[in-house]
Amino acid sequence: MRNVCFKDRKQAGRLLAQALEKYKDGDAIVYALPRGGVEIGAEIAEHLQAPLDLIIPRKIGHPLDPEYAICAVTESGYLVCNQEEVAALDMEWLEQVTGAQIAEARRRRLTYLAGRSPITAEGHMTIVTDDGVATGLTMLAALQEIRNYQPARIVVAVPVIPYDAVEQLQQYADEVVALDAPRMFRGYIGAYYEEFDQVEDDEVVELLERFKTQEVSHGQRSR
Repeated sequence: MRNVCFKDRKQAGRLLAQALEKYKDGDAIVYALPRGGVEIGAEIAEHLQAPLDLIIPRKIGHPLDPEYAICAVTESGYLVCNQEEVAALDMEWLEQVTGAQIAEARRRRLTYLAGRSPITAEGHMTIVTDDGVATGLTMLAALQEIRNYQPARIVVAVPVIPYDAVEQLQQYADEVVALDAPRMFRGYIGAYYEEFDQVEDDEVVELLERFKTQEVSHGQRSR
């Protein structure tokens, strides 16, 4: 599928869930990147009858252009950076911003999951999803953290990703499933959706509430 345009995240999630049909009724756990990725993850988890949890990387934007990602960091402190961009920056500034984003990632876990323990990934097949990949930094940070949980297999599943980013992610994941991987990427994920409204915190909480029973059946862990 090339230069596809999705109606919204729900439709993209349903199409992506169908592309993951081989993992239905298996041992999979779905990890979504909030906030937009949770809508995608909910559709996948519902279709595969799998539990849904979060992996929470935070983008670090360039000081002169905050929308341009130069690094990403997870709540556990896994940091991935564009080294060419970082080389020209003040390291003290980067350290301060990184600390602030780690704190924000941890705040979001408490907000979204109300203190519930994360689901164990150890020994399980894991599906990591978002509403798309642009630079790939946030997904790379998420994969570094997931690897630390010792899953049996990691599958990245996204509606859209730049063609050259697929090979990059394949170095960290066992499989990359994408509905569209254009060679000429439109520059931002929202360009591939007719509706791409911001997902609010209360929507994330509501979506995650639907999967409490699956969490209990798969067991939990502290990390």
